[in-house]
Amino acid sequence: MFDLVLLAVGLAMDATAVAAGLGASERSLRPLLTGAVLFGVFQAGMSGLGWLGGAPLAVWAAAVDHWIAFGLLAAIGLHMIKEALEPDDDDAPGTGAAALLGLAVATSIDALAAGVSLPVLGQPALVALPTIGGVTLALALAGGALGRRFGQRVGRRFGVVGGLVLVGIGAKVLLSHLAAG
Repeated sequence: MFDLVLLAVGLAMDATAVAAGLGASERSLRPLLTGAVLFGVFQAGMSGLGWLGGAPLAVWAAAVDHWIAFGLLAAIGLHMIKEALEPDDDDAPGTGAAALLGLAVATSIDALAAGVSLPVLGQPALVALPTIGGVTLALALAGGALGRRFGQRVGRRFGVVGGLVLVGIGAKVLLSHLAAG
């Protein structure tokens, strides 16, 4: 069980960082809560797909996951930076459902490949998948709360930092996969 929790924490790190960025730039709690739930659901779901799909699915995912994650994280991060630099506009839309879904997919692609290893841990799917989803949900909520707290102190400029974090995470994912071969 300890190995499963460590795996869940590792998988949740990207979602936690993204949630912190959202917390820093969002005025409303709704996108933070929705995002945290989506992150948990997608981490568990992608892990389950990896578990079911086995090696062929992991090979396909490994071939493109870094490009998908980079593209989604960079696009959303640049959008956050743009919004943070624009004059304050009460009619400006918050983080929409499509953006939150994109973030959930981008932060959970690694769970697809990790899901292949789940049977080796010896935990049944009914234990492993809720554990992964629950840990991600809890850490994303904590990250969003921290981002919100620091974001309120620093103001909208922290949205630039949050956007840069997303672009940085996407670049790190891309570069680490390209360097690995």
